[in-house]
Amino acid sequence: MSKMGFIRPPPEWGIEPVPEHMRKLRAVDIFVFWTSLSIGLLVLQAGALLTQSLMLPLSYAIIITVLGSAAGSLILALNGLIGTSYGIPTMVSLRPIFGKEGSYIPTILNVIQLVGWTAFELIIMSEAAQTISGQLFGDLTKVFWTIFFAIICYLMMVLGPLIVIRQWLEKVALWISLATTCWITYLALQQQINLNIGYVEANTLLIAFDIVVAMPISWMPLVSDYTRFASTKRGGFIGTFLGYTFANVWFYALGSVLAIIGGTETIIYSIALMLLGNIALLALLVDETDNAFADIYSAAVSIQNIFSRQKQWFIGLLITVISTSIALSIPIMAYEWFLLLIGASFIPVFGIVFSDYFIINRGKYNINSFFSSSHRINFIAIFSWIIGFISYWYFSYIIGLGGTIPSLVIAFTIYTLARKVRM
Repeated sequence: MSKMGFIRPPPEWGIEPVPEHMRKLRAVDIFVFWTSLSIGLLVLQAGALLTQSLMLPLSYAIIITVLGSAAGSLILALNGLIGTSYGIPTMVSLRPIFGKEGSYIPTILNVIQLVGWTAFELIIMSEAAQTISGQLFGDLTKVFWTIFFAIICYLMMVLGPLIVIRQWLEKVALWISLATTCWITYLALQQQINLNIGYVEANTLLIAFDIVVAMPISWMPLVSDYTRFASTKRGGFIGTFLGYTFANVWFYALGSVLAIIGGTETIIYSIALMLLGNIALLALLVDETDNAFADIYSAAVSIQNIFSRQKQWFIGLLITVISTSIALSIPIMAYEWFLLLIGASFIPVFGIVFSDYFIINRGKYNINSFFSSSHRINFIAIFSWIIGFISYWYFSYIIGLGGTIPSLVIAFTIYTLARKVRM
């Protein structure tokens, strides 16, 4: 207790390496965390895009979901190895590759996308709460629930990952969500759903793959913010890969089914119409808060990559206020293109990360390279990133073949060749 009688908040871990005695998360802890992050209304909403927006038959949607989830989760888990090895957050892990000041560019983009994700989470939680409560406060109901969930998520951010994972997710939230999801899945499977395989154009399948991969990819700029607390590299990798793959497949597939049953992209109302649907929505809301918590926390840690002396609680407060304002002013239907924008921005970045860490440096960095000011900007990395970004948009929007794999491979190849020539 502090002298004033208040409970002291846990210590903040900014950009400095987490000491060994604080790396307490086992493989099962990491598994629970990533399972929990890939469980949520927003993931169900993304799954609904496959069968409603893209009009995929359910059989195709499930196949794409399995392939995309496994591929995206593998990339996510591999990227988290750097954080586990050195105890540092993701944006700091980019410093040996992009240079200290060069890492500020992906940091700024990451903060922008995290503000967007937080806003989307607040939107989906607010809509679910309104479905349960009705217009409890008249025209101010949306405002009330948006601010209510913003406050809850901010308080979770102040507590930090170790407390949220081990005291909240493992003991309460995850079990409520799993039980609820089993109930929703059971009811959904009672419906007559056509599984016939029809004709689907290849470009539609590739765009669907991009949408599925975008969910685990969207967490890549955050992954080391949490794997840095893992006790072992093996545990961090296995927990991340299995946890995210398991839940992402389940929720994307379930979202696709709910969209077919309800005939609309907004899956909240499909759930609400089910037996005990409002109770199910309420239970899912219990776990949904951890997604927004992670976005706010990682946005604060990312900003510390640039302004290392700023306190996380203060940065997190600013992020929460901005995200809440956005949540009160944007439509949920912009969600699909937001997912694709994230892919375009960050998939090439981590193609470069894989090249530099696994190929060029053979999985080893000097710890001083993360904090040295002599290595300011790596223009080879910046150039490779720009080409990868352009290639994503070219393959996705010009020729319509999906940009995930091409942009990753192109950025990886250009950076590897350029570094080999320079060496």
